[in-house]
Amino acid sequence: MHLYYLSFFVVLIGGISCTSDYYAQMYPPEDDYGYAQAFFSASTANCAPECNCPANYPTAMYCDELKLKSIPYIPAGIKYLYLQNNLIESIEDNVFDNVTDLQWLILDHNHLSNAKISKNAFSKLKHLVKLHINYNNLTESVGPLPKTLIDLQMTHNKITKISPSLLDGLVNLTIVDLHHNALKDDSIPGVFKGLKSLEHLDLSFNELTKVPLGIPASLQILYLDNNKISSIPSDYFQGFQNLKYFRLSHNKLADAGVPGNVFNISSLLELDLSFNELNSIPTVSEGLENLYLQVNKINKFTITSFCKVIGPLEYSRIKHLRLDGNNITQAEVPQEIHNCLRQATEIDLV
Repeated sequence: MHLYYLSFFVVLIGGISCTSDYYAQMYPPEDDYGYAQAFFSASTANCAPECNCPANYPTAMYCDELKLKSIPYIPAGIKYLYLQNNLIESIEDNVFDNVTDLQWLILDHNHLSNAKISKNAFSKLKHLVKLHINYNNLTESVGPLPKTLIDLQMTHNKITKISPSLLDGLVNLTIVDLHHNALKDDSIPGVFKGLKSLEHLDLSFNELTKVPLGIPASLQILYLDNNKISSIPSDYFQGFQNLKYFRLSHNKLADAGVPGNVFNISSLLELDLSFNELNSIPTVSEGLENLYLQVNKINKFTITSFCKVIGPLEYSRIKHLRLDGNNITQAEVPQEIHNCLRQATEIDLV
């Protein structure tokens, strides 16, 4: 096996490509509902005059990038409503009365604030599965929310708290994305506990100093990067049997805050601990495929972090390993690396 010293961008792209199939399943492309074709086909009669409802996707209404300051009249029969990139500041209580079977509601890049969103604006949407309110002026979570919701995104806001009861009963909720907010440890106590279907939780770019507790065992993706977390409880991952992707980069992790076996998680495929203050390589599962440890303070390459025993069937499944930006040179890498990391295609030390 050869050690390839690749540029930052090449290795990074290789590292994240493994998750692309998962995201393709979780996030349907925009043009599933005719977004690309919307501007090339005649609008149906059953449509707000300022918006576009393409004939080939008559249940979708596109009102994006129109400088709207309020939500227009929504005709009955619309199920997919795109209102992103406008100047909308408020949502009135009765604005969705005509479309209680709405399924997708996209409100990204507007001027919405909690004070101008009616308390029951969303609860009457009994078929809603996707609610996106990214890039607005929210300071707390919106709700109550319909029990049918699957995908909830409120990123790039100013959210400092989430009501403990906000997500109660949302048994279908699979995706919760709250990155780029101002959440602290006491903002989310037990909020996610009852979400039996939750698979994707993104709390990156917040102000957390501890890993969140009460996370359901169904979780597959947990992103906590760009916070202020300095330690992880030794039993934190014991209930996670499905966790595949975990990111804790750009935090304050040091060896003292990482119990010896905490990252030895059999289900884990990708672990990102880059840009922290680690002095040693933590022990990981032999099934791990992608490990990112660049820009720490690691000064020794320990084979036992990857392989307790090396044999015909005992070896690490690591494919991508980044250790650049540490204090390890090629000369210090033990010869056993070739047998232990026999499936690796990229190992970056420089």
